Amino acid sequence: MRKLLAVLVFFTVCATFSFAAPVASAKANVNSSTKIYGAVEAKEGFAGGRLFDVLDSVGGSGTWMEWDVNGVRDPSVMKAIDPLLNSSNKPKMIWAITEREKPLLAVLLPKGAGEVIVFYELGAFDAKPVPLKLNKVLTPDVVFRDYRQISEKEFVHLDRSNLKILVTDKLIRFTYDNPDKTPLRYDPDFATKTLVDKHAEVNDYLGFLRYEYSMMLRAFVQSTRGIFNWQPWHWYMDKWNSKFMITAKEIEMILSKGVPPEYITVFKAKASGGEMVEMRTTGNGFLEMVITRP
Repeated sequence: MRKLLAVLVFFTVCATFSFAAPVASAKANVNSSTKIYGAVEAKEGFAGGRLFDVLDSVGGSGTWMEWDVNGVRDPSVMKAIDPLLNSSNKPKMIWAITEREKPLLAVLLPKGAGEVIVFYELGAFDAKPVPLKLNKVLTPDVVFRDYRQISEKEFVHLDRSNLKILVTDKLIRFTYDNPDKTPLRYDPDFATKTLVDKHAEVNDYLGFLRYEYSMMLRAFVQSTRGIFNWQPWHWYMDKWNSKFMITAKEIEMILSKGVPPEYITVFKAKASGGEMVEMRTTGNGFLEMVITRP
């Protein structure tokens, strides 16, 4: 573990629920674009998986993403939580969800002997894009909180044994292996197709690769904490990621070869400290994110 720490630094509901009025401090400084959506109280605290039952009942089929206190701060988020962060009744956890008309923020607060989740509806996530950055000091018990260390350099996810991380002095490599029954098809006659047919097929692949990208974000970025300065939702936003995503022209060049490549790089960025961050897929259920230092 000491060596691992050096490596990472070197990378320079049993409870009773009721809908409750939010605590007074949660109401402060919330303007018309950031408003209180509701609250759920557990008078003896949220036991077991009940916390996530409540989140799922409000968020539906979307995915809740954990807010990083050290990440980029969206003004709309801070209008809701600044009064709480500066109070004696500080939040225990903060999450956000985007798969709805307007983003939703969930803040878990202590309340007496129990807890309350206060929900805020945001107008939008409104932070201006900034360069991707890796934090200089990465603490394993924070970064890999959802993983079990199985060797000096390897970690495996607590709930998904096919989600793994390898850490060395030169890289952090995430892998997720879940083979598809039907491999991604490559048409050997693609180069001879009409422009209309080529355009349609490229768009199909572009949609598929964006889905693969979202899978990589969930598996790699959202299963760890504090590696990057971007909040989890920033990775999904075009104004943040568009410069680093695979293009239609690149997809057409791949398809024109008529044979499957070993990997398709979907996202590739150089972080402000010189580190390279690359996400790629085989198109057959194997996903990978590699962070390499210069």
